[in-house]
Amino acid sequence: MIYIALLRGINVGGNNKIDMKLLKQTFEKAGMNDVLTYINTGNIIFSNKGLSKTELSCILEDAIQNDFGLQIKVVVRSVDDVRGIINAIPDTWKNDKDMKSDVMFLWDKIDDESVLKHLVVKPNIDTVKYVPGAILWSVDKKNVTKSGMSKIVGSTIYKQVTVRNVNTARKIYELMQANNS
Repeated sequence: MIYIALLRGINVGGNNKIDMKLLKQTFEKAGMNDVLTYINTGNIIFSNKGLSKTELSCILEDAIQNDFGLQIKVVVRSVDDVRGIINAIPDTWKNDKDMKSDVMFLWDKIDDESVLKHLVVKPNIDTVKYVPGAILWSVDKKNVTKSGMSKIVGSTIYKQVTVRNVNTARKIYELMQANNS
């Protein structure tokens, strides 16, 4: 089975620096196969047979702690999980000079549509939807500062997500599909 490990908070603002080549080696030592990293923010595609996503998360968090001395939360999603998320993103959503569109991958314990009740959404500004495994959010760049979703930073919910823009999420899925062949 092909998976993506999404690491929260590495190589952001000079904090929790991890070299991707060394991280790839850590994953291989931990028993992951066909390991491929994508950009510096902690997106690692790999294959593994026989272990659950929860088991994989625990193994990888322990391996990162052992090799780098960092407590990094790892969310693991299968290629099928990511396909469902990608298929739910409207084709018109982009991350460019006019639009900001993000995928907020959810920790399992908050992965439920009821998570939307805890968000500040301004219907005329924000477009927000839940899909199993993620919250999808889009806003015109000119309205980002007016967005209710900006209030998520520092919240309990924010500590239980890892965010990728839609361009990155689509590329991750593309790489997962190529690794699945």
